[in-house]
Amino acid sequence: MSLQILLNFFLAGVWMFITDNFTPSGFAIGYLVGLLLVVMMRRFFSSRLYLYRIWAVISLFFLFLKELVLSSFAVFKLVIQPRLNIKPAIFELETELKHDWEITLLAALITLTPGTLVLGISDDQKKLYIHAIDFEDIEDAVSSIKNTFERAILEVSRS
Repeated sequence: MSLQILLNFFLAGVWMFITDNFTPSGFAIGYLVGLLLVVMMRRFFSSRLYLYRIWAVISLFFLFLKELVLSSFAVFKLVIQPRLNIKPAIFELETELKHDWEITLLAALITLTPGTLVLGISDDQKKLYIHAIDFEDIEDAVSSIKNTFERAILEVSRS
């Protein structure tokens, strides 16, 4: 992936020298021409095109924003109720993530989402222990995290 990005920047620089246009617009045009060449040469690269990973990162960011807003409203509704009728719980999430940065990112995303907190990670780094402020069903909570954050992180890290 980094080779593709560097090649694209190199091609944009070559374009700027060929056209003798050293402006931001000249770089942008060169970058797009370089991107077209990288797309045409993608069969020579062992990894997938880097634009897919950039798109996956952007999708993960917007997924987090959506979950942040939804969970903020859910916690807000709990707080403004006259009677605090919550069912807090601690549950275990077994993850498919393998790299340290993936597990750290998942833990950070869960912790930054209001109403949930990662309490710990097992020694083998396969299980996360999560506290939820209002807990209904363990299967629903686990599948929700697996189908949102974990799947998006796997999409980003996939080669």
